[in-house]
Amino acid sequence: MAEDVSQSGSPLEGKVVLVTGGAKRVGAAIARRLHAAGANLMLHYRSAQGEANALQAELSAAREHSVALVKADLLDIAGLSEIVRNTVTRFGRLDVLVNNASSFFATPLGEISLEAWDDLVGTNLKAPLFLAQAAAPHLKKTQGAIVNITDIHGERPLKHFVVYSIAKAGLIGLTKSLARELGPDVRVNGVSPGPVLWPEDDSFDAVARQRVIAHTLLKRAGEPDDIARAVYFFVADAPYVTGQIVAVDGGRSVNL
Repeated sequence: MAEDVSQSGSPLEGKVVLVTGGAKRVGAAIARRLHAAGANLMLHYRSAQGEANALQAELSAAREHSVALVKADLLDIAGLSEIVRNTVTRFGRLDVLVNNASSFFATPLGEISLEAWDDLVGTNLKAPLFLAQAAAPHLKKTQGAIVNITDIHGERPLKHFVVYSIAKAGLIGLTKSLARELGPDVRVNGVSPGPVLWPEDDSFDAVARQRVIAHTLLKRAGEPDDIARAVYFFVADAPYVTGQIVAVDGGRSVNL
């Protein structure tokens, strides 16, 4: 649980944040930290309905009517503008878009399918672009911000994860391009996690995990709230920062 960073006059008090993939894991950590700072939340989820309901109940107990949920498949591009419309209808404004939702699985060269391409590029690059496009008019009104959750493997590709690495590289490029397109009204930045949470499919065994951790300069894995803190920085404490990617990876990106 993120500590209470809320206070009178908080930069996020009364502001509205849309978080994709916000029901669990890193998305939930981001939601908790921004909510504690006073933000109202629209939490997107696809299949994690139980986790979404539980998180909504948890946060609403602290502040009533401050969290809403929207279920959507981000691969349905036509429905992305509806997510934004639902957010503005519910809360009357939109201040921050956090593109956190992501698919992650191996695609070794020689085994790459069009279905895998559509899934990985769709969730990691295509959806963030079209969500940003739908959100842009509302964010301009509020002098808002976009934070994209990228990956160190967007710059240093992960072996056997060809399509994922390509998609995250595109998201890094999108972050910088959107910063140019939407400035000076909207700031756009990215957070690039290292080893924070392992994939839920156990694709990284104990040996693989230790190998990854050994490449960090801090010799340990991070916590979801480490990513949430960086998102909070970009949203609340960095009014003169845009077009930047910060690696939250224990130094792994400079030690590969």
